[in-house]
Amino acid sequence: MTHPASPRRTLAALAGAVLSLGLLVGCGDDAPSDVDDANATTSPGSPGTPTSGATASDPSTDGSSGTAEPKVIPVYYVGDTPQGDRLYREFTQSSGVAPLVAAGAAVTEGDPVDPDYRTPWPSGRFVSITQTSTAIVVEVAEESWLEAGSLDTALAELAVQQLVYTLQGTIGKRLPVTVEYDGRPADTLLGVSTAGGLKAAPQLDVLAFMNVTEPAEGTTVPDSFTANGRASSFEATVGWTIEDSTGTVVLEGFTTADGWIDKLYPWTTKIDVSSLDAGSYTFIARTDDPSGGEGGGPTEDTKRIIVE
Repeated sequence: MTHPASPRRTLAALAGAVLSLGLLVGCGDDAPSDVDDANATTSPGSPGTPTSGATASDPSTDGSSGTAEPKVIPVYYVGDTPQGDRLYREFTQSSGVAPLVAAGAAVTEGDPVDPDYRTPWPSGRFVSITQTSTAIVVEVAEESWLEAGSLDTALAELAVQQLVYTLQGTIGKRLPVTVEYDGRPADTLLGVSTAGGLKAAPQLDVLAFMNVTEPAEGTTVPDSFTANGRASSFEATVGWTIEDSTGTVVLEGFTTADGWIDKLYPWTTKIDVSSLDAGSYTFIARTDDPSGGEGGGPTEDTKRIIVE
């Protein structure tokens, strides 16, 4: 998913700044210990500028109304992969809005900073999103949201998982998501059955196998920087390259993730760019492809960076 350098875009509905985090986590049903997107620490800053200090979303927050101190929230978006559409994670701020409200608005109206990401949701907002002791309750404003509309079955199911992963990551708990319309329980959401509550699907069924957390899209980097993310790659091998504005590879290397096969695992590597001229480049991290392209090729995540 390489792409040319592009201006930074912001979340139109939230006016929040994108934040990159060093703690790499997930929120799939297959990995209970990974449901702590909301437990990382960071503080407000420019896109791609890692900082530390403020605590992210409080799992006890009632997201139905009101304002709150800005919180870091994980938002999942759809992107292309060799396996078809999958979910990629990007961080933003709640910007004084209750975290669950901000998370829901980002899913339906968000403008991801990475131009490779998108949301398939119909435009609009939930009436409310609240957390109880047993569930995350979302109330839809439009009856049409109960049906798939123009979405095919696969994309509707992925859009529902996009919401589930985002909301669960925001509170740091694997609570099921239940749906209401006009104050009453709804049987479907985007045509997907809500019976028993919506739960997170296994990571390898819905997440992209490669996701870069740092550097974030549009990051300005010094002579060296730490890149990190999470991946499920053959033998845990994570390859990376840096391309110039012409698409020429100017640096390359690899690192090893903490694991592979069953879910996405954290990876990190320090990269020296002191040999590069100042300017715009593209950082690309990719999974290993032992099939030599026969399996569709590696999964990639790309981030535009600016070398000082």
